[in-house]
Amino acid sequence: MPINAANNPMKLSTYAIFLCLLTIGTVYSQSIIEYEVSFKNAIHHEAQISIHYTDVSPDTLSVRMSRTSPGRYAIHEFAKNVYGFKAEDGKGNELVVNRPNPYQWDVSGHKGTIKISYTLFANHGDGTYSQVDETHAHLNVPATFIYSPQYEKSPIHIRFDPRKDLNWKVATQLKQLSENEYFAPNLDYFMDSPIEISDHGMKSFTMDSNGKTYHINFVLHQADNLEGFDDYFENVKHIVKEEVAVFGELPAFDFDTYTFLACYMSNITGDGMEHRNSTILTDLKSLSEGGDQENIGTVAHEFFHAWNVERIRPASLEPFDYTEANMSGELWFAEGFTSYYTKLTLCRAGIISRENYASGLSNVLGYVWNSPARNYFNPIEMSYQAPFVDAATAVDQVNWENTFISYYSYGNVIGLALDLSLRNLEGDKTLDGYMRLVWEKFGKNEIPYTVKNLEDTLAEYVSMSYSSGFFNRYIYQSDMPDYKSLLASVGIGFKNKYEQKPNFGAQLQNVNNKWLLSSNPQKGSSSYIAGLSKGDQIVSIDGKLTNNKVKPNDFFMTYNAGDVVKVVYNRYAKQYKTEMTFVENKAYDTYLMKEPSKEVSNRRNLWLNKKSK
Repeated sequence: MPINAANNPMKLSTYAIFLCLLTIGTVYSQSIIEYEVSFKNAIHHEAQISIHYTDVSPDTLSVRMSRTSPGRYAIHEFAKNVYGFKAEDGKGNELVVNRPNPYQWDVSGHKGTIKISYTLFANHGDGTYSQVDETHAHLNVPATFIYSPQYEKSPIHIRFDPRKDLNWKVATQLKQLSENEYFAPNLDYFMDSPIEISDHGMKSFTMDSNGKTYHINFVLHQADNLEGFDDYFENVKHIVKEEVAVFGELPAFDFDTYTFLACYMSNITGDGMEHRNSTILTDLKSLSEGGDQENIGTVAHEFFHAWNVERIRPASLEPFDYTEANMSGELWFAEGFTSYYTKLTLCRAGIISRENYASGLSNVLGYVWNSPARNYFNPIEMSYQAPFVDAATAVDQVNWENTFISYYSYGNVIGLALDLSLRNLEGDKTLDGYMRLVWEKFGKNEIPYTVKNLEDTLAEYVSMSYSSGFFNRYIYQSDMPDYKSLLASVGIGFKNKYEQKPNFGAQLQNVNNKWLLSSNPQKGSSSYIAGLSKGDQIVSIDGKLTNNKVKPNDFFMTYNAGDVVKVVYNRYAKQYKTEMTFVENKAYDTYLMKEPSKEVSNRRNLWLNKKSK
């Protein structure tokens, strides 16, 4: 059924939000929640936060910190950075607070009014966490604000006290009510609304879609006086137009506005995180330091999410749970197909060359199809791993080299295969056309989808036999498509990069003038078959001592697949010997063919040419 305010408050329509605004006096007199936040001690990464609840009917009000964040799938223990928690009634009397678990505070004895105050420590700026210092207050809402699940449908007012001495200004997708006061219609919208408070610059342009005019804002916070912003912003506009051309229209952004929140500072951590009407973009490098080239792909990726994952939404992520990990089997599509369109968009927009795009396919193809992890998980099952890998933290070692393929990359190469396969059919079929149909059926009216829905939509777009064949081989199983033929059909070569050359199969790091295995050997590789293990220190190979003057890759290139060498290595303070038979390196090379046939050239042009007008 369609999502609406009744069954999912996060997906309020613009009409519903404005209706809420129009009835502000009636609604707020009953259940308004008021937040205030200030940053007097920013130099020590602290924010002072207060929350005011009125007309509280339960004897005990439960408040908590989220353990997850929209766009992330793993557990994040945000409560660890909260201290100085205090609860008072309307007369300033301190209230009784009980802690039933590490994430929750139960407040009682309030007589209907509660004021909560606390200090937040925040010094990890990215798309998941928050950072407060004298350069900015970079706030991801779930990592910053305590909330009450009992008031998830109540509207929210938040008042910021930005540092005027630092020329701070507020940028967010929240609805602005006054200079420093903002509004969210409910908890879900609030949680999904990142905030950048800093001395930033902003550029804007407008686009018309479906009879409405939308404002696209790009907020930039960086150290070197916005140098490079003009050229970068032009590329942003090209990206937006190319991605709109895929779906045929912009999403119906709430408040008719979409905002990029870019922070390119040396104190930040690189990331990108999509939200309903905005996105967070972070990186260590400013635009003039090379960040313009490094970060433009993140712009393309995150804006594509405005359709694919924010509105073309997996049913497995609805409703989003702030208390537990969020698992979805559709991330190969939500994240992976978005990753496919990332570089494709840059190519279509003229930001990268066709040669660059073609050669760049080799790494992701080699990573996915040479991984032994395909023996354990198909793309759906690999998507289930997100709570363990999506910025998740753990102290024990894992065997990802052999058991995990990023669903970003897995879905990327599946999207490539589906697109090229469709382009070889009659009837002008493309992945663009399929994505537009998925948008029309599910995204436009925000109807959550399942994997079966995606399969049925492909059957509607092409045929039942084609769809079931593709899903059975490449989604429900882990077969590899015939990339050599598919890529050749659009004039891209595909071959073994290191024919008859060996693949050692593990990362090597120079430690104490010896080569240390710093990763688990990949199953089936030379080092794996020889019985080497992570942490082993190689003394010699084929009688030649290892040292920091010889690069391992150069060394292995002097041998051929099938050669047998003796290896001496140290493990747990003992020395061992083994024989190693070199296994062939299966890395791929992709390249743009220079003189394809007219038919192939036409097909390549239809694929890579600019789509926007």
